[in-house]
Amino acid sequence: MDYIAKSAIQNTKQTYFCNSVCFLAYSWHATIFLSPWNNFIFFLLTSLVSRGPVFARSQRLKQKVWFEQDDPKENGLRRHILHLFFVFCIGAFSIFPSGCGTGGGETENSAGQAIIFPPVNPEGGPPAGNPDGTAPVPSEADLEDVSNPDHIIGVGTPESCGAESFIDAVAQGGTIVFDCGPDPITLTLPRPAKVFNDANPDIVIDGGGLVSLSGGGRIRILYMNTCDADQVWTTPHCQNQDHPRLTVQNITFVNGNSTGEIEYDGGGAIWVRGGRFKAVNCRFFNNVCSDTGPDVGGAAVRVFSQYEGLPVYIVNCTFGGAQGYGNVGSNGGAISSIGVSWTIINSLFSYNRAIGYGANPADPGTPGGGSGGAIYNDGNTMTLTVLGTQIEYNEVNEHGSAIFFVSNDHTGNIVIEDSVITNNVGGSWYPAYDGISMHSDTPISVTDSIIEYNSQE
Repeated sequence: MDYIAKSAIQNTKQTYFCNSVCFLAYSWHATIFLSPWNNFIFFLLTSLVSRGPVFARSQRLKQKVWFEQDDPKENGLRRHILHLFFVFCIGAFSIFPSGCGTGGGETENSAGQAIIFPPVNPEGGPPAGNPDGTAPVPSEADLEDVSNPDHIIGVGTPESCGAESFIDAVAQGGTIVFDCGPDPITLTLPRPAKVFNDANPDIVIDGGGLVSLSGGGRIRILYMNTCDADQVWTTPHCQNQDHPRLTVQNITFVNGNSTGEIEYDGGGAIWVRGGRFKAVNCRFFNNVCSDTGPDVGGAAVRVFSQYEGLPVYIVNCTFGGAQGYGNVGSNGGAISSIGVSWTIINSLFSYNRAIGYGANPADPGTPGGGSGGAIYNDGNTMTLTVLGTQIEYNEVNEHGSAIFFVSNDHTGNIVIEDSVITNNVGGSWYPAYDGISMHSDTPISVTDSIIEYNSQE
């Protein structure tokens, strides 16, 4: 074999050696960093780059061969086709496996990107969220970025994580994270943590899946109120302002108790008025509010006056989740609101109870309450959207063993998709669906959902 043929063969070997090296680099890079179609583009570029120097050197040869000294044009075309086929096959291989579902209980956001929620202290009660929920999550309802926190509670040990430090951080606002060591920890607060409306427009509290905030069975845990002068008025329209924006995520709220609150009642764990609020990948266990009253409620969470009527987002959260973990109040065993819209995604509501009696308005001789085993929505101009959510084993004395939705001005609607609402106990006034109390003219859309066995005593 002459020098030209040997050089061509060497060129070919170098080409495939470079391709192999680039393919290994591509595989590592694509697995970690890239989306499926970007994977293909990245591999195509690396392959062409690896081929370029070798092809350029072969151009300097006076004759090209392909293992044998055949027709140069035919061999060059054959080499191009084989190389492109190799690139296409590997690119396709990278696309299809990564597009075959998310697995592992992941959820996708509205852009089709997988959202992986960290486990929230799985040894300390039921996990966060509905394990069967697969509804996509809008970007505004996703986890907030906490990579550059304003406050870090603790320096790596449980002893360094103090409740007072957390309360002070909430008062200052910003992004709050915890560094309390590798094990789950519960911080029992001596008084509620309160948001100051003039401190920071954004408050993000991220427990990293390890932190539980407790009211010790004595106090509410977290409070935000744009219309409370003690927390500083910042606008002349406190009931409709876009800040503060409060997010709680990757955290557990346990043993909150607002029964001692008189002016701002309800909301055993969290009470919010104004700005915006969302909870993502959270758990709410054994929180309580007043046990009677026609309109008081939200054993775990109570919300008023969201900016421009935008919804509260509840994403991948658990309220109760098992016997012995449920939340209890007069109305809305888990959540309640007046004039607020909710979008609830891939969440679990179970074993919560609305224990008031006499309904709303209260029957003569009764204190009132007892509606909305899981969800209590009252007021005007509001909507309720329930996606990929399970509501079961909640109890009421009066109405809405699962959901109580009463729009006083007969506006708004209910949307239920890919959800299971079953085995909720008690109540009456179910004009359309068992377990859902509402006006008969309230529009309700139910898609791919199961709603049954919700008024059994």
